[in-house]
Amino acid sequence: MDTHLAKHIEGYGTDSFRYVRQLLAFYFAIKEINQNTEILPNISLGFHIHDSCSDASFSLCGVLGILSGQEDPVPGYTCHQRGHVAGFIGSFPSMTSHEIARLTGIYGYPQISYGLSKTSLNELVEFPFFYHTFLSDDSYFHGIIQLLALFGWSWVGILTSFDENDKMYSEELRREIIRSGSCVEFLELIPEVVSSRDKREQISNKIFKSMANVIIIHSTSSHITYLLCSYVLKTINNRVLIFSVETSSIQSVYTLNIPSTCTAVNGSLMFTIPKGHIPGFKPFLQSLNLSTFPEPSLLHSVWRNAFDCEPKPTEEIMRYCTGHETLSDFPASKYDVDHFQFTYTLYNMVYAMAHALHNMYITKSQLGESLKMEPQPWQLNQFLKRVHFKAPDGHEIFFDDKGRASVHYDIVQFFQFPNGASTTIHVGSFNPSAPRDKQLIVNQTAIFWKTVFNQVPHSVCTESCAPGHRKVLDREKPVCCFDCIPCSEGEYSNTTDAENCMKCPEDQWPNEKKDKCNPKVIEFLSYGEPLGIALSSVSILLSIITALILGIFIKYRNTPLVKANNLNLSYVLLVSLTLSFLCALMFIGRPGAVSCLLRQSAFGIIFSTAVSSVLAKTITVVIAFSATKPSSKLSKWVGTRVSSYLILLCTSGEIVICILWLLISPPYPDYDTQSETGKMILQCNEGSTFAFYLVIGYMGFLALLSFIVAFLVRKLPDTFNEAQFITFSMLVFCSVWVSFIPAYLSIKGKYMVVVELFAILASSAGLLGCIFIPKCYIVLFRPDLNTREHLIEK
Repeated sequence: MDTHLAKHIEGYGTDSFRYVRQLLAFYFAIKEINQNTEILPNISLGFHIHDSCSDASFSLCGVLGILSGQEDPVPGYTCHQRGHVAGFIGSFPSMTSHEIARLTGIYGYPQISYGLSKTSLNELVEFPFFYHTFLSDDSYFHGIIQLLALFGWSWVGILTSFDENDKMYSEELRREIIRSGSCVEFLELIPEVVSSRDKREQISNKIFKSMANVIIIHSTSSHITYLLCSYVLKTINNRVLIFSVETSSIQSVYTLNIPSTCTAVNGSLMFTIPKGHIPGFKPFLQSLNLSTFPEPSLLHSVWRNAFDCEPKPTEEIMRYCTGHETLSDFPASKYDVDHFQFTYTLYNMVYAMAHALHNMYITKSQLGESLKMEPQPWQLNQFLKRVHFKAPDGHEIFFDDKGRASVHYDIVQFFQFPNGASTTIHVGSFNPSAPRDKQLIVNQTAIFWKTVFNQVPHSVCTESCAPGHRKVLDREKPVCCFDCIPCSEGEYSNTTDAENCMKCPEDQWPNEKKDKCNPKVIEFLSYGEPLGIALSSVSILLSIITALILGIFIKYRNTPLVKANNLNLSYVLLVSLTLSFLCALMFIGRPGAVSCLLRQSAFGIIFSTAVSSVLAKTITVVIAFSATKPSSKLSKWVGTRVSSYLILLCTSGEIVICILWLLISPPYPDYDTQSETGKMILQCNEGSTFAFYLVIGYMGFLALLSFIVAFLVRKLPDTFNEAQFITFSMLVFCSVWVSFIPAYLSIKGKYMVVVELFAILASSAGLLGCIFIPKCYIVLFRPDLNTREHLIEK
């Protein structure tokens, strides 16, 4: 029983025999299958071969001829004397495969294309019986894009030919590159007419001025490498070239016709169809001659071009072939018999069709159906979809649900030696069916970059923005061209090409390079810094002076001057001033929970006591002089404890305010992260600002009251009258605290504490100096004035 397979071959010229090699692989595979007893036993595979000349009309005529079995095809009729057509293998180009698939699909014949296919052939609805061994042209767009991303090449150029398919492919590739975030600086069409001088110079100048160090080459023209080496050589010599699968595989990377003087292509990266091994095929090719091939007429053109002889008698003057010429006599550089790419794929597809036929006949046999009955064409499809076997070299062959065979692409680096010999180095692979992060595998250490680079070359419009900067796009330029500006204050970026800077946490601040955040410096008014040392020293010194004055008053308590100025009130005032000076020390040093809780309250109560003492002194003077007037009602208050009650009453008001403050909204340690750049101010948060100013306001009220009373009695006899001194002291006190308010509100950080300390020390020193220093001068240096006679005389 005979079954026929139809094979479409392509036209060939004098410079390439690759399509003839595919024809011979087709024949070799069928010959092996017919000799194999395990595949299609008792069934012989025949074949029909038709040259499509890479033309759609020729292809359709050939298909109709094969289906009808007649030289003059009759659509819808089969006139085969023996056997029947099982399926079609081919054609190689996508365009002819497309047309063949439309026709064979009408009859339900399976068709396997072993060439590169356009995207439309993936549409199962339009082509349900179409199978192909390679993904569509755009399947390895992602491979090129991932390769660009791997090396950081975001600014590239594309060179292609004027062929419509090449232009469409290149335009789609450019769109995909742009979608991925990279940019294409130029897409230039290379004219095949070398004499087109203006266009040649235009392209050369554009490439020369380009910043793209990486150029993608795509063309199905066999002249592309010659054109590159002819008139674009100087401009691409220092560039990295990436050849698409069509350019490197359809022309065959192993037989590229590159002049030995062309160094521009050296080091190029190429996506190629993986080469495979066909056991016994090389000896078969080398031993093939006209007498051993069943249809010598198919080889006539090959022999005529290869050996410059005429296989059959002709009127043309040419020597006749002996019939013993073999391809082993032909130079390997022109006829490659070591690297099988599409040939290897075609070989496996013949076996795939044979295995599907074998499974179909086995199934029919098991169902008891007669094998003599001619199966319908569409019946083979369900078996072809489930075919799964191993090629001789171990490669698994099967089709997915879209009719695509498993496939991957090799990435090689091309080198040519001065003597014209060439070689490739396998540097990686791309498998579109693998998980996204494992599709591209590149051995970067195996790549030899051109000496002009000595390392991975850069191909960018703008160098990457270093950490600490962010990208700013220019609307008038592509997205790959941008400006790099430093991150704003308080922001950082720790990646290259950051589009936005990030804010540091509140307790951190960017370092000098703004590529990371460091903990902010914690700052507070410490005892170790000059300002803290000065304030604490002044505080201690004034407290010592106050204590000494208290000691003087105690020592000279029986002298007339000291006794005449209400000794008890003087003691209370001096003790309060001593404590107020020492209270200032609570504002220096690291703020803690206890110090924050107590310092403002202690300061307020102590100061209120001091001001209350001054007020009591003033009231005592008023009572003393008013009581000397006849019929004065104040005489009964002389000598009573009015002053003590007054101090207790006035101080109690401040105590109540402080207690309420501590109960409702007490102060607590807090960090101010906003006032100073790169610093955190550790300070006491007052809790309730209203309560704080209420404490200050209450003291101000007592001071103002003391000032008014002292001012009114300032003209009383000055021997026993402290009113003038109190007036001056209260004037100083009020001036300090009135100026304190705006100063306190206008500054931030630790200097707020400094201002408050200055106000405490200055107002306390004012009270001390105005009230007690004149008395101490008399007591210590003018004892002659500190006598009862002198005071009575005055």
